[in-house]
Amino acid sequence: MGMAAQYITCTLGDAEYGIDILSVREIKGWTETTALPHAAPWVRGVINLRGTIVPILDLRARFGQGMTVPTAMHVVVIIQTATRMAGLLVDAVSDIITVAAEEIRPVPEIGAGVPERLLGGLIPREGGMVSLVSLDNLITMPDAEAASGLLS
Repeated sequence: MGMAAQYITCTLGDAEYGIDILSVREIKGWTETTALPHAAPWVRGVINLRGTIVPILDLRARFGQGMTVPTAMHVVVIIQTATRMAGLLVDAVSDIITVAAEEIRPVPEIGAGVPERLLGGLIPREGGMVSLVSLDNLITMPDAEAASGLLS
């Protein structure tokens, strides 16, 4: 048995994504954001989280699957990486899963439907697959530099 890690799973439509629980600071309901000029289309804007300005990323749009139409039922997962804090807008948070390192499969080069660099691996599960989100790549991609003044 190798190292095990825990992931919070969240849904976008019928797809399930996993976010490393060690990076998750909190989970909150959707609130309106303040729009940013010249932001990437998948940056919904920023919120003030107890004095910290946090950019909110639309995970569905980030993955090239169209914009989320947020409702009161939608959820924002606040994540903290080594360098940055951000909120990820998702449809719902569904579960906490414990995964051994050897259960994680590499992402195929083609056909993932999401730019491969945004995913850190795939976990086969009953009734489907959990795609692990590569948080560092998600929020430090070159195309995120437009927002980097806020993110740094």
